[in-house]
Amino acid sequence: MSFTLHGIPVSSGIAIGHAHLLSHASIEVVHYTVPEHYVDDEIARFEAALEITRQDLVALHAHRPEHAAAEFDAFLDLHLMFLDDENISQAPREMIRRERCNAEWALKTQMDILVAQFDAFEDTYLRERKTDVVQVVERVMKTLTGHPGHVPPTEKHAMGMILVAHDVSPADLLQLKPHQFSAILTDLGGATSHTAIVARGLNTPCVVGLHRARHLLRENDMLIVDGEQGVIIVNPDKSILAEYKLRQDEWELERRKLRLAFV
Repeated sequence: MSFTLHGIPVSSGIAIGHAHLLSHASIEVVHYTVPEHYVDDEIARFEAALEITRQDLVALHAHRPEHAAAEFDAFLDLHLMFLDDENISQAPREMIRRERCNAEWALKTQMDILVAQFDAFEDTYLRERKTDVVQVVERVMKTLTGHPGHVPPTEKHAMGMILVAHDVSPADLLQLKPHQFSAILTDLGGATSHTAIVARGLNTPCVVGLHRARHLLRENDMLIVDGEQGVIIVNPDKSILAEYKLRQDEWELERRKLRLAFV
């Protein structure tokens, strides 16, 4: 069945390909009481997760892929800064010791406090930084719970694919090889989100703020992505597909002309 989704266009271009759904199984955070004689061990577990996350981000910084735009360094610096924020790095330690709760619960509680602070900002760009906070906490949480991070698909599988995610961090995008995906679609994000900035830096069509695309789309659905209008056509018929293939060819021709003009 064919249908259309509408989102916020943040990086122009037309892409045609099959959907690849990036896993976003939310980590359920349960609360439990830690026996008093295990409190120090729980704090040590939390500190170890912080350090592993820090090392991962520093390693990405040190081995930034050649295709990565200069903005990636700034994004990683921001995530490292949030990782060191006392609400994430210090307050959970104190909460674990004070309330004898598990590290996951303490971290989630402190993240909610920090996110509420960002929600109170009037400036749109600052409000959207709460997404970065959540992405950093998710990395720490996955280490705590033993969940693996996002594993990019192989190049053979990814070529011609369209990435569909609830959200994707700059660090995750860094781990993707250039042009693995012909477009990026996310449920979250806005015009100033880091996903949008990264997509523009990669010259990859991107539509964000789709709300429920990750839920509605299925693996390998045929998609047309209009990054100019913010329109996604799912399982188009032959006539629509032919029309957009023509538009895609015209778009690519214009891009080549622009590149030659600046040589």
